[in-house]
Amino acid sequence: MANAFSSAQELITELGLDPELIPGGQAAAQAFRLRVPRSFASRIRRGDPNDPLLRQVLPTQAELAEAPGFTADPLGERLSVQAPGLLQKYQGRALLITTSACAVHCRYCFRREFPYEDRDSARWSAALDAIARDDSIEEVILSGGDPLSLSDSRLARLTDALQGIAHVRRLRVHTRQPVVLPARVDAGLMSWLEQLRLPVVFVLHANHPNEIDIEVREACARLRDSRATLLNQTVLLRGVNDDANTLASLSRVLFEAGVLPYYLHVLDRVRGAAHFDVPEERARLIVGQLAAQLPGYLVPRLAREVHGAPAKVTLSPILPR
Repeated sequence: MANAFSSAQELITELGLDPELIPGGQAAAQAFRLRVPRSFASRIRRGDPNDPLLRQVLPTQAELAEAPGFTADPLGERLSVQAPGLLQKYQGRALLITTSACAVHCRYCFRREFPYEDRDSARWSAALDAIARDDSIEEVILSGGDPLSLSDSRLARLTDALQGIAHVRRLRVHTRQPVVLPARVDAGLMSWLEQLRLPVVFVLHANHPNEIDIEVREACARLRDSRATLLNQTVLLRGVNDDANTLASLSRVLFEAGVLPYYLHVLDRVRGAAHFDVPEERARLIVGQLAAQLPGYLVPRLAREVHGAPAKVTLSPILPR
């Protein structure tokens, strides 16, 4: 993470891109900083401004355009706060904001303006107390930021506390690091996993088949060896993966890596990401085409998150005639 690209000019120069992209990249990065691990950047095609991996991480002038309906908090998360760092949107599970740190800053991130400074990043005592008081919470979701940005020792302290709460039965970890920084799945992380008593589900985040290289497959294999369940969630992004063939390839390579497709999310309408939006009807058509190519277990559920709904809203595919 310390060696990641953090300058638009450096990334553009390194990838042999048109220098005319630099001013827009620098301007957009003022609002939401750039961070790209070098392992992820190595998978981007040099000289191609339309590379689907590059489009996910390079700040552009398009982020600065105002778009109706795109807001700082598209999911109303600030209204779901139960304690500092603890969100509860749905019955039976709660989401713990473990850290603000991510290995990569995806330009469509729905938490790009989340008020991380409003919580105490050094302690989770209030959140843990709230979980302990509510015996309806049987699953805790570690999110962020990216929970794997924490050191192994801090992860262990947190999960030791969670395992001491009798009604917590499952642990879910939402992370992009095994994909963008697979070296994070190292001996220390595996030691932490081996000491956990709770069943663990890793929800990874890959959007394009080119993200899954040999190092990512090896990282997934190590996670599977710990008996963790591996799922993937994808965001449908214009110019990245908005066609059925790309998504079918992604499902195939994920399955080969031991990861099951889980959700395909319609873009959360966060300010600065309107240029990634795919209209809902087109999304349903794409998933219908995908369903016609693949067995059902490789077709992710198309979903949108709606503030106040009791669950994610799933959208029915429009099947080809």
